[in-house]
Amino acid sequence: MKYKESIPVIDLFAGPGGLGEGFSSIGGAEKGVRKFQLRVSIEKDPIAHRTLSLRALFRSFPKGEAPDAYYQYIRGEITRDELFNHPDVSVEAREAAQEAKLAELGKKSPEEVDNWIKEALEGVDEWVLIGGPPCQAYSVAGRARRTRESQEKFESDEKHFLYKEYLRIIREFKPTIFVMENVKGILSSKHSGSHIFQQILDDLSTPAENLSYNIRSLVVPKDVEKLDPHDFVIQAERHGLPQARHRVILLGVRSDVASSCPALLERPQTLVMETSQKVFTVQQALSGLPPIRSKISKGGDSIEAWLSTLNEASSMLLHPYEAGRGDLIDAVKKAADEAQRLKTSGSRFIPWKVSPDMNAKQREWFLDPRLGGVLQHEARSHMRSDLHRYIYAASFAKLNGISPKIHQFPEQFLPAHENVFSESVPFSDRFRVQLENGPSTTVVAHIAKDGHYYIHPDASQCRSLTVREAARLQTFPDNYFFEGNRTEQYTQIGNAVPPLLARKIAAVVSAIIDSYRAGKSRQTSVGN
Repeated sequence: MKYKESIPVIDLFAGPGGLGEGFSSIGGAEKGVRKFQLRVSIEKDPIAHRTLSLRALFRSFPKGEAPDAYYQYIRGEITRDELFNHPDVSVEAREAAQEAKLAELGKKSPEEVDNWIKEALEGVDEWVLIGGPPCQAYSVAGRARRTRESQEKFESDEKHFLYKEYLRIIREFKPTIFVMENVKGILSSKHSGSHIFQQILDDLSTPAENLSYNIRSLVVPKDVEKLDPHDFVIQAERHGLPQARHRVILLGVRSDVASSCPALLERPQTLVMETSQKVFTVQQALSGLPPIRSKISKGGDSIEAWLSTLNEASSMLLHPYEAGRGDLIDAVKKAADEAQRLKTSGSRFIPWKVSPDMNAKQREWFLDPRLGGVLQHEARSHMRSDLHRYIYAASFAKLNGISPKIHQFPEQFLPAHENVFSESVPFSDRFRVQLENGPSTTVVAHIAKDGHYYIHPDASQCRSLTVREAARLQTFPDNYFFEGNRTEQYTQIGNAVPPLLARKIAAVVSAIIDSYRAGKSRQTSVGN
């Protein structure tokens, strides 16, 4: 890969690499040159780091030129050690190790982190810092869980201040542009009575004496001084993603760069993310993947036992029968009949000709013909009672165009909890079907704990989403392999920035840098 003309990128709190994947996908002016090159990606979780380093190896090759050994590994034909010791990747394996660093920011020696960055930047003037400090302390759900803890313990939670490590690196290395991502809950989170978000804005705007940044919105082209905190929220579904994911993303442009960037000064409305005219639906995002059945977690799993469990659901709806339930009973019966075509519950790799219902750009983004099938598409095991709820909920959603709330479940399908209808129950839609004709709900790390909130829209498959389906909704390419066990894979996906969203952010960053370079060139010509 040619790096001479690439803009260096440093990725902090990188997770499995979603934000970096989007930036590295932007092509440069010269064929074979990427516009952005990830030089250092830092992640503390060992499993996510393994994913990150594997993808770093893949990206070390020009697009479409990764060796066969990479595909052999992700299909399960060779081991990871055999891949990284393969003669076809010897140079690239060293490059991947230089890029993907396993370290916990805030605890790792700042001197060592600074040395990594200094060596990676090699004294360049123009570079980009990206990343999202861990968000549990800012999230609404995280704050709700902490109400049981002492206020003192909450106030001292180090997750409130991990952005300060991000700030320290800005202060030390003065990036041309930075991109910082976080959950929407950061807008309302408080610490010691003060709004955390305003403090972050103030700190990032003036990180040090004689160093300041214009903190811009990626979706609202207002003057910096006129921005409202909610102007920093990006609604992913409005920008061509198959997921209603709303996140706060800050774009920081160093003040001297902003004042020398003609586009920012003259036409800032062109330097925001374009909205999409068409919705990218769940049905489109999951299309082309092989249909698979779920499994039974207790009492023995077999195709016969699974089909019998699905047939039980329609029988349960008849006893007792309620008026007006006929269409729903028919829909459940139909789903159970259609389920007879499903013979597999999936696996790490399924040989399959993938032909999704997508437009040309979407196909180019997701598909890799060299893969020869589908990765990490294996159904979970579910209790029989949950299978009854899943086939009912998906059939209800198909008929009514909405996912049923808990009060819309027949009594015989309700969970055996005394407080099932209590106002204290956090989610009335705890069994949530992902409707096929619109974007999905937000894919979060909780998908690793159970699949109740991520029920597949096809009632006949009667299951929650697989790792690959969650990855599709998060817009990871089909050749992106997630290390670890299935729970760890789900967690990585839920915590990630969608790569396709990151690509759209990177396009704005690229346009700003191009304009800045043009402005400098214009000033040089005038000076001469």
